Amino acid sequence: MQKLLSTKEVAEFLGVNEKMVYTLINEKELPASKITGKWLFPKDLVEQWVASRTINYPKKPQSAVEIPDLLLIAGSNDILFDNALTLFRRQNPGKAVFFGNLGSLGGLKALRQGLCHIATSHLAPEDAAENDISSAASQQDDFPAVVNFCRREQGWLVPKGNSNRVQGVADIGAKQLTIANRPLDASTRILLDREFKKAGLDCRNIKGYEREFQSHLEVGLEVLAGRADTGLAIRAVATLLDLDFVPLRWERFDLLIPKNDFFAQSTQLFLELLHSDSFRRLAEGFSGYDLDLSGKMVYPQEP
Repeated sequence: MQKLLSTKEVAEFLGVNEKMVYTLINEKELPASKITGKWLFPKDLVEQWVASRTINYPKKPQSAVEIPDLLLIAGSNDILFDNALTLFRRQNPGKAVFFGNLGSLGGLKALRQGLCHIATSHLAPEDAAENDISSAASQQDDFPAVVNFCRREQGWLVPKGNSNRVQGVADIGAKQLTIANRPLDASTRILLDREFKKAGLDCRNIKGYEREFQSHLEVGLEVLAGRADTGLAIRAVATLLDLDFVPLRWERFDLLIPKNDFFAQSTQLFLELLHSDSFRRLAEGFSGYDLDLSGKMVYPQEP
């Protein structure tokens, strides 16, 4: 088990007084658990909380774009995106393209460290229907350009027939259902935690919360196999596995590209693919996608 810090210890770790710690819990969502009347703080989560609020990063030592004919992509996974990469490889046999499934936050970290050309992300705010990556971009001088790949529908995967009558997150707690969860760096996990918080549910009481799966498809397979009653994932998975789907929200799935790498040949070839008829035909084979914004710059935008 990870080390747990006391209120005094976390105050020393953050360089603030103990009174400020309680303010950070209430206002800034500092990770904390109250056990037998005492606040305890998992050190690894506190470190992640601090890292997620870092705004000034060292310049990356070298851009990955300097390697010819190589396209490195990292971040959130998506079924249509995986198939688009296959299409890109087929149309550009001289290019090598690799994807690392690190989750939205992991992709952002890789981008900052110069480990990839493009990061995929669907970071979602608490109180908006679209993601807030553009507003985050506008607050930083050297933030990457943001190009939309697609909009997609997220919701609850349930077995065919939805015998548990799942209509939303409240049913998970009320009916003591088992879920299939995603890793901490996945935006779907962030969305799930926010839904639990809005419903007033303690995630520690949710069955299966500690079981993490790397992709939407893996979550779907857990539901299909009966090892989980539900899980948050995209509609395309429900269609592929013949599961029922309870809609939650539409979201943007974006490509984040450093300005220095934007006009690299491999990057531009991939962006051109999004405007092609072959990509549109590919998308028609999957449900739960909207391509109205696909290939368009969403940040920065012209006045």
